[in-house]
Amino acid sequence: MSSAYDHVKKGSLKFKGGDSTSIKKKKKKSKSSKEKLEHAVREEKQVIQAVEKTEAQRKFEETQRRRQMERVSKAAMKSHKDRVQEFNQKLEQLSEHHDIPKVGPG
Repeated sequence: MSSAYDHVKKGSLKFKGGDSTSIKKKKKKSKSSKEKLEHAVREEKQVIQAVEKTEAQRKFEETQRRRQMERVSKAAMKSHKDRVQEFNQKLEQLSEHHDIPKVGPG
């Protein structure tokens, strides 16, 4: 008596459409090429930094720095207690629609 599995092929599965048994793998880049690329990027950054800024750009950056310093000094003046009080006042002014509903007994 022959088994129901006698006609089954054994071995690895094959892809349709050709007998391309050799799969080509991508070559990995050597570290030396990566180092060359990083060095080139560093050089480009140095060239970019050497470009002079216009008067408007300098004024804009100075204004940005000044505003940032004002924000930092304003935040440093308030204590934690002051911030909490201010936040509580803000919450009191909101309508009850924004309140967290009580869930459960009590």
